[in-house]
Amino acid sequence: MSYLDKPWVKSYKLGPYKLEESLAPYPKEPVFKALDDAAEKYPGQTAIQFLGRSIKYRQLKTRVDKLAAALAGLGVQKGDRVCIFLPNCMEFIISDWAVLKAGAAVVPTSVLRSEDGLLHEVGSSKSKLIICQEGKFELVLGIKDRCDVENIIVTSDEGYDIQAISSQLPKGVHEFRKLIEENETSPPKVEIDPDVDLCELAFTGGATGIPKGVMITHSNRYSSILQGFPWLLKPLLRGFVGKASVLAAVPLFHSYGHYILLAAAHLGLRIILIPDPRDTDMIVECMLEFRPFLLPVVPTQLMRISEADLGRMNVLLMSGSAPLPVEVGEKIYNKIGVPVSEGYGLTETSTLTHYNVSAFSKITGFVPKLKTGIGIPSPDTECMLVDHETGAEVPFGEAGELIVRGPQVMKGYWPEPGSGLTEDGWLHTGDIAVMDDDGYFQIVDRIKDMVNISGLKVYTTHVDEVLYKHPGVLMAAAFGIPDPKIPGSERVMAVIQLKEDYESQVTAQEIMDFCRKHLARYAVPRIVEFRDDMPLTVTEKVFKKELRDEAIARVKESGKWR
Repeated sequence: MSYLDKPWVKSYKLGPYKLEESLAPYPKEPVFKALDDAAEKYPGQTAIQFLGRSIKYRQLKTRVDKLAAALAGLGVQKGDRVCIFLPNCMEFIISDWAVLKAGAAVVPTSVLRSEDGLLHEVGSSKSKLIICQEGKFELVLGIKDRCDVENIIVTSDEGYDIQAISSQLPKGVHEFRKLIEENETSPPKVEIDPDVDLCELAFTGGATGIPKGVMITHSNRYSSILQGFPWLLKPLLRGFVGKASVLAAVPLFHSYGHYILLAAAHLGLRIILIPDPRDTDMIVECMLEFRPFLLPVVPTQLMRISEADLGRMNVLLMSGSAPLPVEVGEKIYNKIGVPVSEGYGLTETSTLTHYNVSAFSKITGFVPKLKTGIGIPSPDTECMLVDHETGAEVPFGEAGELIVRGPQVMKGYWPEPGSGLTEDGWLHTGDIAVMDDDGYFQIVDRIKDMVNISGLKVYTTHVDEVLYKHPGVLMAAAFGIPDPKIPGSERVMAVIQLKEDYESQVTAQEIMDFCRKHLARYAVPRIVEFRDDMPLTVTEKVFKKELRDEAIARVKESGKWR
């Protein structure tokens, strides 16, 4: 049997319910149809709840239509790109839908971007317009004349619906609030070819190199929406569609957050929006007060949430963006009584390709043996594990690079269709995984993070898992640095942030002794460093590259470990 035989289909079960093996043919619709449908089916359902304010789906559509008309009036046409340079806020969601309705593609970016980073994304994408907050206006104005930007839309930091902006605006700069007030609900009539036209041009890879633009078509994104929660939770849809809520605590600019934004509209869910994904106190407060149905998070958030005083609650937790340490998942499960499901995907796959269905099965009352890892591929997703050097398919149960193909896989890297894909449409993920007999996948490591110790492979994700077993560890990252004594070989280093109660109580020797009980001798970290805080990427992942680069620089400078 080959991976192309899809051995995971036998595990398409949500408890006692059988899930569909295929969703083909997929509808050829523009993504903004999801919002139009929500406004028609659930007009009175709250669409966004944000810092004490809320708007319903019919109101959201009205504001989106007005902004789309304003964008058209500013010259935005089908095929253009518009950069959304906003934090998690109402304006982000309104802008996102409005750009799509104007026929343009969204270029979402983080407000933590440096001037050079912002210029690269805006300039490379040839964005015609930028939407930002007043606090970032000077930064945006500083790059305007160095790229193709013709207009800027600015909103107040407090919110367009709360306060007008305070400064005088030069020519080519427009106030978000006035555009909503002064335009009619008459968005342009744009003919979208879903298989060709882009809905998103997201940049990825900034943590590992120069960011590349990922071209996502309307068909890619709509397929991804349907392959996600609507497929996974279909047996239960009647109980929560148009009624339930999702706590959006991940950055909306990221592919993961963007998926949540769009899928919520498709399902008529209320988005409870967290302005700062690093604000653990607010996340916990909202969990306790609003009891959301869905809570998509990243592992670092779960690490912090696991330290909070939580009781039992019926919330479906989905972890993505990075591997979830088993110990963290178990701690959350023991606290709230519901297991954490894990998902997997890339910006290049319109977000998700795999789901841990066994964890979601808890809500059905029929719980099979819970499995860890990223789970099974979504319907109509092909995947294989191959030797990353030879390209040959590896046997079931052995580790290999995960490659994927399906309707959600990108059109290519900007601006060349097909770039980044093989001739027959396969995407090499760069992740090493294994598959068990039930078709469940588990990420072992990134190819770039795998450590070579005199020819022996060490998967750093495995070392991370062991580190998290230590009761004093809050966050940890293992990686390889060159061995100054053996050219071409590496040694394992670990950087650790301790829990408050364990600070100054745990030594490096204790960590190494602990690891010796669980790891092969060569995989035990040779150096352990403690930090008060871990560097995180803009998407809340522990920034292994930064830690590794700093350590390598020290080794090169001194020729020694310390």
